Amino acid sequence: MTQTFKVQRMISGLFAFACLMMTVGALAGNALSGDEIKAMIADTTVEGKMNDGSAYSEFYQADGKIKAKDYGGKWTVEGDSMCFDYTTQPGKMCYQIGRNATGIDWIKEGKVEGTGTVSKGNIRNY
Repeated sequence: MTQTFKVQRMISGLFAFACLMMTVGALAGNALSGDEIKAMIADTTVEGKMNDGSAYSEFYQADGKIKAKDYGGKWTVEGDSMCFDYTTQPGKMCYQIGRNATGIDWIKEGKVEGTGTVSKGNIRNY
C-alpha cells in the first residue's frame, strides 16, 4: 500500500466519522425542551406521516385537547416529551420532538418515527 493511498483512506474514514457525528449532533441539538414543545405545538395543526405509512392531521388545542377528523384525545408535555392519550386506543404514547427543515420529527428511543408540518390554528376546522 502506498503512503498516499493510506493517507487518502485515513482522510475518507475521518470524513465519514465526522459526517456521522454531525448527524447525531444535529438530531440531539434539534430536540425541543418541554417549554419549546408547548410554545411550538399549542393551538396548531400538525400534519404528516409516520414510518408505518399512516398519515395524520391533528389540531392540538392549548388546553390539551386533540381534535382530528374521526377521533380525539388529550396531549400533555412530560419532561421533554409530548404524550398522547387517544380515545381510540388504550395507553399513552410519548415522543421527543425534533426540528427538521420542513417541520418536526417524532422521535422515540433515538429514532425518528415520523415527520410533520406545523400550521398555526385549526386549519381543517376539526
